[in-house]
Amino acid sequence: MVIRYDAPLNLLVSTKGHPFDKPAFFGMFDDMRGMTWTHAEQPATAALMSPESASDFDALLFYDVPGLQFKTPKAPNLIEPTDAFKTGFRDLLDAGKPMIFLHHAVAGWPLWDEYAEAIGTRFFYQPGQYKGRDYPDSGYLFPVEFTLTPEGDHPVTEGLEPFKLTDELYLMDMLEDDIVPLLRADFDFEQDNFYSAANALNARMWTRDGWSHGPGTNLIAWARAAGNAPTVTILCGNDATTYGDENFRRLLRNAIDWVTSDAAADWARRQ
Repeated sequence: MVIRYDAPLNLLVSTKGHPFDKPAFFGMFDDMRGMTWTHAEQPATAALMSPESASDFDALLFYDVPGLQFKTPKAPNLIEPTDAFKTGFRDLLDAGKPMIFLHHAVAGWPLWDEYAEAIGTRFFYQPGQYKGRDYPDSGYLFPVEFTLTPEGDHPVTEGLEPFKLTDELYLMDMLEDDIVPLLRADFDFEQDNFYSAANALNARMWTRDGWSHGPGTNLIAWARAAGNAPTVTILCGNDATTYGDENFRRLLRNAIDWVTSDAAADWARRQ
């Protein structure tokens, strides 16, 4: 994949709602040549969610958890996005604005199905619904070492052979079928290997009592057309070890370059 050094792209990086190593995370973007980036935190990000407000950005990267107000050891407050946000986000998808959803971003806006539809999945911190169907709370496990294997031939996985990461894994379902699989993990995604997210938010980390969850997806990265927008979701990205991993950095930069390419835009419009 050729990186466009002659015309630096501008990436919006949205955070908030989940702790992370800020120097290591932002240093990852500092090291990416041919690119500038701008950081915004929720809820300020919401003000940029329209084609007009986001016009300066070539792509939007979400590493945030909007729509949840954590209150451990009590259940979190779930917040629905405003009508203005919903309209602006829909308009961004219709306009083909490229998006990347990283790690815990898959838990965002738990009361709004269209957000999970754009991603292709949702991490449920609490038992919830998606399109009228009930789902249990999702599972988590970290740190865990696993091998990631590219699936098929795609620009996002260009230059990547199977590689190991020590990161966090989620037990959850794919909610949408029309995705392009990019990476799979060699791990047994069964309930006995994970812990309950709802228990964790009740200050009972590393427990699974009272929790029931079926087998989950082993997909770790995929592409999807949401409206006219090309999107990529990458489930790993928990800590500084991953931020500094050469293969993860290549994966993320490939994803940024692909979603902002003419080929990705044409692909999304054809879906």
